[in-house]
Amino acid sequence: MADRSLSRAAGQPAVPLLSRLLPAVVLYAAVAAAIALAFFLSDAKDYVGADNDDVMRLVEIRDFLGGQNWFDLTQYRLGLEDGTLMHWSRLIDLPIALLIRLSSLFLTPGKAEAVVVTIWPLLLVPLLLLPLGLAARRLAGVATMHIALGLGALFVLGCVRFKPGSIDHHNVQLTIVMWIAAMLVDPQKRASSYIVAAIACALALAIGVETTPFVAVVCVCVALQWVWHGPAFSRPARFFGLSLALSVSAAFFLTIPPRAYAVVTCDNFSLGFNALSALGGAALFLLASLPKQRSRPFRVALAGVTGGVLLLTARIIAPQCLGDPLGTLDPLLVELWLNGVTEARSVFAEAQTEPEMVGGFYAVGLFAIVVCLVRSLKREETELHLVLLALIGASWGIALLQVRGAFFSNMLAILPLSLLITDLRRASAADPENPSTAFAYISAVLMSVPIVWALGGLLAVNGWKQAADMRALSGAGISGGEVGECGDPADMAALNTLPTGVIAAPSNSGADILRWTPHRALSAPYHRNQKGMLTELYIGLAQPGEAKAFLRGAGVTALAFCKTDPQTDGLIRRKPDGLYASLARGQVPDYLQPFGQPSKSGFRLYKVLPDKN
Repeated sequence: MADRSLSRAAGQPAVPLLSRLLPAVVLYAAVAAAIALAFFLSDAKDYVGADNDDVMRLVEIRDFLGGQNWFDLTQYRLGLEDGTLMHWSRLIDLPIALLIRLSSLFLTPGKAEAVVVTIWPLLLVPLLLLPLGLAARRLAGVATMHIALGLGALFVLGCVRFKPGSIDHHNVQLTIVMWIAAMLVDPQKRASSYIVAAIACALALAIGVETTPFVAVVCVCVALQWVWHGPAFSRPARFFGLSLALSVSAAFFLTIPPRAYAVVTCDNFSLGFNALSALGGAALFLLASLPKQRSRPFRVALAGVTGGVLLLTARIIAPQCLGDPLGTLDPLLVELWLNGVTEARSVFAEAQTEPEMVGGFYAVGLFAIVVCLVRSLKREETELHLVLLALIGASWGIALLQVRGAFFSNMLAILPLSLLITDLRRASAADPENPSTAFAYISAVLMSVPIVWALGGLLAVNGWKQAADMRALSGAGISGGEVGECGDPADMAALNTLPTGVIAAPSNSGADILRWTPHRALSAPYHRNQKGMLTELYIGLAQPGEAKAFLRGAGVTALAFCKTDPQTDGLIRRKPDGLYASLARGQVPDYLQPFGQPSKSGFRLYKVLPDKN
């Protein structure tokens, strides 16, 4: 306050409110949240996101609030009799559960849940925009900050992960990744920035190990900065390494039960990821702490030896995790389930299935990669653009294999593209009579917005009518199978008239059954529930007489048949004499008894009758 008063006394003008970081972030976040909420409320049928993972997350949060142990991640109502041990993190359950509990002091439990689930992704928006605005302001000033925040707000509005009701972990991961990138491009290379980046890396791993390739690239970038700069960079390198080792170890002990300390799993945070991250961080700390770091070739040799030791350690501790974590998935599940998961599609599968969305997923990231590469070769802030090239390139490369990576590359592209737009804007303002500079500026702005590419794709493939319909974009990147999925409130009400039992239904409907009923669902789209998913597939494929044995063996008390479900349709076409094909023709075996009214969603419900004595 004293400094501000002295400035005014000296005749210096007050800093405009929106030139400051926090007011600007609040403004852009509030506008983005208001628009997102307005679109959501206009046609919302449910307060939970459309992704199966959003529904399953809510089920887990309810179990946690109901008293399930922090370390117990078993979903006891999913799969066969022993339940299914999930691979998700309580670090997402905890804040949402706390907000629901707090809101319950003022609202009924049902309304508290609805409010918190609706606004949760919107609460993350300022946490994403804050590091973005901070990085842009540090790099190029207030104008670039506003450009970056504007692009960030547009990204949020066009990203399904930030739609109201999206409570899966992907939006939190996006926010954390933005913090990592923003800290790594600090032009002053403050030690505090690298501490924040290291802690964010540990959180990213603890929440979901699909971020491992990105975190590995981050660690390589920091190590290479130390190799290049030597003693001048030793302080931030030391703090990054030590902070990573300590924070990843803290996350391990806070989230892993003692009985699993020595267990290596490849689809969630476990010993392998903790050991390698902690070892790598400790090694970087020791290398950067050497009293004499000598020449650059010497540092290259030290870094190379350390990298070799880490790879050898990985082969010893977790050799099974060096390949595809879903490589052990049953081929039948790959064919009938995994190949239909949107977020797991490759660029080629996406081009074949949804060609109109390819531009929205891949064009902005590719544009940013080209910009970073060209500006690096022209020696325009070379190190900055090389770091951004590595981060965006890693995410874009992942997106080529699984489309989920496109959200990360599109978001990270904002930083280098904001710098480019700032330069083009300055050039256009300096030469207002030159139409080419204005065209370059406007083109760069449009090419930096994923939704522009998506709308262009819709226009090219489907024409003006669908391009003008924003709802056509709302399902892009959702992992579940909305089209043809069954299960409406009437179906759930009918299931609730039965004694608590086991429901065999398509995997796309499993999470909804867990949410709305007390029953155990045999199948839901999660790879750790292979046995339950395969049992449901075998029931549908088996001839009616053989299917009865599968139903009895799994303890199924009711069957929910959905002819329009894509997976069910695949079973019918694969086995025309199977149980599901028979039910589709209206041929009901004597051990099944229809009940309830015909469903608008397409479900036909059957009780599984006991054997006659």
